[in-house]
Amino acid sequence: MKRVSILGATGSIGQNTIDLIRRDKSNFDVVALTGGCNVALLAKSAIELGANHAAIADDRLYNDLKDALSGSGIGVSAGRQAIAQAAAMPADWVMSSIVGAAGLEPGLIAMSNGADLALANKESMVAAGGLMKATAAENNVLILPTDSEHSAIFQALMGQSRSAVERVIITASGGPFKDWSNAELATVTPDQAMVHPNWSMGTRITIDSASMFNKGLEVIETKEFFEIEDSQIEVVIHPQSIIHALVGFHDGNLLAHVGPPDMRHAIGFALYYPDRKPLPLNRLELTKIGRLDFSEPDYNRFPALKLAYDVLELGGVAGAVYNAAKEVALDAFIARQIGFLDMAEAVDRTLHRLFAGACELNKDQNLDNILHADNMGRKIGREEIQALSA
Repeated sequence: MKRVSILGATGSIGQNTIDLIRRDKSNFDVVALTGGCNVALLAKSAIELGANHAAIADDRLYNDLKDALSGSGIGVSAGRQAIAQAAAMPADWVMSSIVGAAGLEPGLIAMSNGADLALANKESMVAAGGLMKATAAENNVLILPTDSEHSAIFQALMGQSRSAVERVIITASGGPFKDWSNAELATVTPDQAMVHPNWSMGTRITIDSASMFNKGLEVIETKEFFEIEDSQIEVVIHPQSIIHALVGFHDGNLLAHVGPPDMRHAIGFALYYPDRKPLPLNRLELTKIGRLDFSEPDYNRFPALKLAYDVLELGGVAGAVYNAAKEVALDAFIARQIGFLDMAEAVDRTLHRLFAGACELNKDQNLDNILHADNMGRKIGREEIQALSA
């Protein structure tokens, strides 16, 4: 029986993971579930799966969670330290789906305690790819990519020589605004950006997808996961979201991963790896799809993607700064303090201030330097947001 924990159990990835485990409960021992502030959903999920422990990030909600789980025999804790302790509980496999940079340390802790990490928290690889891979190697554990694109690349590379790879192509739906002009994009509201044409996701990742920041993070994550050159990473717009990624080899052949836009495919692959198990998901009917379209991304209308390539060139802790500034810019957009296009502008200004000329950031990827870069990205990002909103 595989011992599993889910960090970020109340989010969309966590709930999709729970859906798969629920259907195959006899093969899993659920050690711990963690959530941010949704007590009711966390308690319901913990009871349903028979979890040993449930932890809520907001320490003010301890009594609420304790009451919700009263009589269940499930352990309860709350606060940031409680999330770390849940991540450290002995497990074979841990889903890392806490949103944002907050997912980095729990993922490192889980690996340090011997768990394979199913990584849906792309910010971990963006901010600290070198540290993540070193921690996995030191503890003889796996990092299993659970983004649909990176799972697709991982599967396409199985049995292939990395030296034969010529290019990697990740696809983007283009989101709801793929054909909008700059003038139209300047008017986008949070409510409009929260609706995705293909995927069912949480609010933050849906807006990141609309702005192409999500794809920018995935570009950086592709380099970190698969250790290929910047110039080998391509992005194409593919509105149907049927092909998730392609790997091109130096003999001219392309291997594509094809599947419906359902995150349970990537989650299920990681959950049962190295085996493939039947998954209760829709099968593609190619004759009903009819056509697949592809086009080049417009870096002028979606500068977040261009900034990701700048981050690849900068290296070091630039990914941590990019993500941190993006997170505070997203907060400001959701709060209607800045416009849709201002998010990329704030990140661009932050990167320029911290990396143009003499840089005060130590580029070595250890946890202290990464956390300092994250803090500086947030600090400078907030200053630029204030300037943009003035």
